[in-house]
Amino acid sequence: MTHKIAVLAGDGIGPEVCEWAQRSLELIARGFNHEFEFSAALLGHAAIQASGEALPATTLNRCRAADAILLGAVGDPSYDNNPTATVRPEQGLLALRSALGLYCNLRPIRIFDELLHASSLKPECLQGADILFFRELTGGIYFGEHQQSADGQTASDLMVYTKAEVERIAHQAFKAAQRRQRKVHSVDKANVLAASRLWRATVNEVAQAYPQVEVIHQYVDNAAMQLIRQPKQFDVVLTGNMFCDILTDAASQITGSLGMLPSASIGDRWGMYEPIHGSAPDIAGRNIANPLATILSAAMLLEFSFDMKEESEVLIGSVEEVLQQGYRTADIASPDTAIEQILSTSEMGGKVLEVLESKLFQSVVI
Repeated sequence: MTHKIAVLAGDGIGPEVCEWAQRSLELIARGFNHEFEFSAALLGHAAIQASGEALPATTLNRCRAADAILLGAVGDPSYDNNPTATVRPEQGLLALRSALGLYCNLRPIRIFDELLHASSLKPECLQGADILFFRELTGGIYFGEHQQSADGQTASDLMVYTKAEVERIAHQAFKAAQRRQRKVHSVDKANVLAASRLWRATVNEVAQAYPQVEVIHQYVDNAAMQLIRQPKQFDVVLTGNMFCDILTDAASQITGSLGMLPSASIGDRWGMYEPIHGSAPDIAGRNIANPLATILSAAMLLEFSFDMKEESEVLIGSVEEVLQQGYRTADIASPDTAIEQILSTSEMGGKVLEVLESKLFQSVVI
C-alpha cells in the first residue's frame, strides 16, 4: 500500500528543516518495507510570490489527494509592517486548516533528560514533565469577524465558538487522557468571556461520558502561571485556539527551545504535521536552525496518520540517542557544550539519519 505525503516546505527555515524530516521518513520506509510517495507544493509567502495566492488551488488539491501533510513553516517579515497587504502568508495556513477540517491540534511538551539544562526553569521542576495540549484549531478569535473603522481608530475581533466545536475537541482530549494519566485541565476565561462560559459548560457535559477522568478547570492567566511554576501537575490540557497558541509558546521553555516542539493538526480525514517554531526569518538560509521539531513532527505523522507506532518510536529514539551523544544545535546548547558538538541544521539532520540507519539496518553477527 502506498501512503501519499504532501510536503509543504513553506517559508523561512521551512525548507531547511523539512528536508531532514522527509529524509527520515524515506529511511523509515526503506527499513520497514513501506512505500511513501512524496509530492511538494507551495504555501504561504512562497505561494504568494509564485501565484499571488497564499493557498493556491493546486496546493489544496494536492493535500486533498494525500494521506498526510508535512509542513515546514509559514510567514515572512515583509508583511509585518504593511497593514495594507490584502494577502498574507498566514491566511494560506488558516484556509488550509479550515478546508481540510483540521480542528484538533496536538502539541506534546516532553522534556528530554539530556536537555534539562537548556531550560531557564529549575531541573527539579522539569524532570518527568510530559504534557499533551489539545488546541481547538478552526474556531475562536482567529476565525471570527475582524473589523477596523474607516478612520483607523477602532478595531475588533470576534471570538465565536459553537457547542459542537467544543464537543468534538473535548472528546479527543478525554479519549487521550484515558490512555495517559486520566486528568484533563480545561483552560478558559469563563469569569469574563461568554464564549468561555459555553466552553466550560460543554466540557462538563462531555466529561460525564468519561467518569474515570478528572476534570480541572483553570482560567488561562492562572494556567500560564502554573505551567511555569509546576509543569508536572499537567497531563492533558484542553483549550481554545488563541489561548493554546500562547500557552504552548510559553511551554516551549520547559523543553528549552521552540526548536524541540512538534505538532499535529488532525481532522476526521487528514492530518497535518509541523513544528511550532514558525519560519524564523532571522536565521533562514544560515544552516543553523534546529531540525529536531520537524523530525519529531514526522514521528507524529507516522503514529497518528499511518498507525505506525513502532516506526514512530524508532524515529523518536534516534533523536534521543543523538542528544545522549551530546550533539546540539545552537538553540539547545549549554555553555559547557563542546564547540565540535554544536551542529548545523544539516549536520544535526545527518546525525539523526546516521543513528536511525544503524537502528534499522544493524547487521546481525551469529
